[in-house]
Amino acid sequence: MKELNELILPDDVRFTEEHEWARKEGENVRVGISDYAQDQLGDIVFVELPEVGSSFSKGDEFGTVESVKTVSELYMPIGGEVVAINEELADHPEYVNTDPYGKGWMIELKPTNPAELDELLDKDAYLKQLEG
Repeated sequence: MKELNELILPDDVRFTEEHEWARKEGENVRVGISDYAQDQLGDIVFVELPEVGSSFSKGDEFGTVESVKTVSELYMPIGGEVVAINEELADHPEYVNTDPYGKGWMIELKPTNPAELDELLDKDAYLKQLEG
C-alpha cells in the first residue's frame, strides 16, 4: 500500500468521495478511479463498463472493477451520456493500476450539466478526505 504522500493526484482532475476522478477533455469529461482506489483494490483483473449511448445521473452505478481481492462498484461523478469507453481495458485491465489517469481511463461522457464538475473535490480537498 502506498503512503498518502506517494499517491499521484493530478491538478487537472476532480475527485468524488467514492474515489472516482473526472477530467475535462474539450466538451466531454473522462472518468476513472483514483490512484488511491487502484492501490487499495490491488491487481485489477476485469473492468465492466456500460455501453456507449447509456445515460446516467450523478451518483448512479455505471460499472464494476474486479481485483484479485474484491469487486467494487463504479459511480458516476457527474451526470451524462457515455460517448466512449476505454475498450483497451478488456484486454489490459492492468492499465487501471499502472496509469490510472492515462491509459486506465474508463469512460468518456457528454455531461448533462457541466457545472457538476465544479462540485467535485479538488486535489487538496480529496487529500484531506483521505487523511480522514
